[in-house]
Amino acid sequence: MDNLRANLKNKKRVVVKIGSSSLQHPETGDLDYTKMDILVRELCNIRNEGKDVILVSSGAIGCGRKSLHLKPPLTIAQKQACAAIGQARLMTTYQKIFSEYSHQAAQILMTRNTIVADLNRRNAQNTFNELLRMEVIPIVNENDTISTFEVEDIIGDNDTLSAIVTALTGADLLILLSDIDGLYTDDPRQNPNAEFVARVDSLTDERLRMGKGTTGSSVGTGGMETKLTAAKIATYSGADMIIANGADVRVIHRIMEGRDYGTIFKANKNEAFDFAQFIEELHR
Repeated sequence: MDNLRANLKNKKRVVVKIGSSSLQHPETGDLDYTKMDILVRELCNIRNEGKDVILVSSGAIGCGRKSLHLKPPLTIAQKQACAAIGQARLMTTYQKIFSEYSHQAAQILMTRNTIVADLNRRNAQNTFNELLRMEVIPIVNENDTISTFEVEDIIGDNDTLSAIVTALTGADLLILLSDIDGLYTDDPRQNPNAEFVARVDSLTDERLRMGKGTTGSSVGTGGMETKLTAAKIATYSGADMIIANGADVRVIHRIMEGRDYGTIFKANKNEAFDFAQFIEELHR
């Protein structure tokens, strides 16, 4: 166990992102309640250790689409309507499960303007800090009912959003649960000779080029490119980041124990890095 991983158990504020494909049964698209229950239990256990924990959860559009019996492709308006229905259903499920473990969950829906507008950003920051002070677990998603940035693949699923939340709240660890084991030198689904990268100490141009606009899931929208964008935001803001496979969400406590799962990106705090400006320029 290297020191970087061994130190993960000492993290004080943890952001966990889970994608749509990790929350649903691939055969039906229905929510996987067993996996959601394990996920919530893992997060509650982190909270019980005295750490702050924030969940960034996809799944609203998929949940709404399933309840409306719609099949892709969907228009932007249809996706927004699905999000309006699905987000409510998703949060109802989360709150029921969190309450079983005697914890409170709160919903925070964000848009691009939450980040790039100074007053909105400060208000969001204050809300996060107050909820965490109250030992509440915030559940974050993009507000797809009024914002088209994510559903048009501009933000890139919730990978970038989770890194924004990490920077905004001063979290010191971001865990991205995905449908892939971590970073590879090439897309392992296409190239059998792709090599796994266990640790990234700095985001060189070579590393950033490993991100390709691909995703192995028909449910989510984020590929490795968005995860490397997230790594840049998170590590430059002073947080370590891990990309790991979310097929078994119990990987969360294994990561927190310092065990060798996923790709770890070392924090490289850059005092000159302005994540709000970075996001604004990302959408130009």
